Amino acid sequence: MNKFFKKLLKIILPLLLGGAILAWVYWDFDFSRVTHVMFHEMNWWWMVLSLVFGIFSHLFRGWRWSLALEPLGVHPRKSNCVNAVFISYAANLILPRLGEISRCGVLSKYDGISFSKSLGTVVTERIIDSLCILTISVFALFSQMKVFNRFFVQTGTDLSSITDLFSSMQFYIILFCVLGVIVLLYFLVRTLSFFEKVKGVVVNIWEGVISLRKAKNVPLYILFTVLIWFCYFMQFYVALFCFSFSSGLGTLAGLVLFVAGSLAVIVPTPNGAGPWHFAIISMLVLYGVNESDAGIFALLVHGVQTLLVIILGIYATVALPIINKN
Repeated sequence: MNKFFKKLLKIILPLLLGGAILAWVYWDFDFSRVTHVMFHEMNWWWMVLSLVFGIFSHLFRGWRWSLALEPLGVHPRKSNCVNAVFISYAANLILPRLGEISRCGVLSKYDGISFSKSLGTVVTERIIDSLCILTISVFALFSQMKVFNRFFVQTGTDLSSITDLFSSMQFYIILFCVLGVIVLLYFLVRTLSFFEKVKGVVVNIWEGVISLRKAKNVPLYILFTVLIWFCYFMQFYVALFCFSFSSGLGTLAGLVLFVAGSLAVIVPTPNGAGPWHFAIISMLVLYGVNESDAGIFALLVHGVQTLLVIILGIYATVALPIINKN
């Protein structure tokens, strides 16, 4: 299979996966009411406010990224960092996880920053974001345990089997075997001739990963991190007020829905399309929203937020050459 078809498959498979899940979720859905809700029942002022929080989350992420790059001895324009973030989210619509590559490419092109070093800072960023969503998820899980239990029962998730897995000796034997194979492969790769060729790239990436240790303003980095996740939550939570059937759910319910949606986008589909809809609809139903209204909420909120990502990506693509003209 040549490189062209491999690249084509990387684009098509996530689209097919997301499309298949969407088709399954909305198989018997009545789409005739969506237009009526969108133009006659939906409160667009709340949606505008939701989108404002979405834009600010990207701004804070771009500004935080510029702080992480400073210890590497590079000082890109903050506008370039922000626009690179805009482009990264739009790129993820084409191919999941492409955004991390594209944003580093933007700074390499316009600020001459080492691609591998900036990629290292993105790796650190992803680790920190994973810790953030883990913390939020644990809080939401313990505060709304009954709702999660109903969700697991409704979706057929057997938690006891997961517990048995981690308590079995076979699991740890397999784990140590896998780790042993990884270590063995590492030493084998070191003996190969191409290791020296990629060694410099690996070192640069690692330098970017640990750059945060030398950051001059760690408190500001932490503040930006908190603001990013606050804006993410508010972008979703405010959207609940767009509809009469979801406006009274409350903050904790909004937090649980936010966590469910955040975990669902781990599945590699464009902007989480499909898995996000399934998670949000399932959780809304558990909070008493009928399935038809839950489907409308997921469809409209995800659609509008995806449109914002596209618009910001187009804006950044046009603005970058103009800003960096000189």
